[in-house]
Amino acid sequence: MLDRIALFILVIGGLNWGLVGFFEFDFIAWIFGSSTSMGARIIYVIVALSALWCISLFFRRTNVIEDKDYHDDRDGVKTY
Repeated sequence: MLDRIALFILVIGGLNWGLVGFFEFDFIAWIFGSSTSMGARIIYVIVALSALWCISLFFRRTNVIEDKDYHDDRDGVKTY
């Protein structure tokens, strides 16, 4: 669950950077009045922490669980 939250926050941060790059518009700074306001700085720190957390996703192994009820019929149709 924490991974999904971090990814969601990171996407929001990425979209904000896209707005900055394309339109020179910082949505977070606009909401909080300036990029140096305490609220904006807290959001920037949360996005940065989310990015640091998401780095760990590159180094994790995922386990694929095989479904024992899954089989391939002779006609090539996969059924459960």
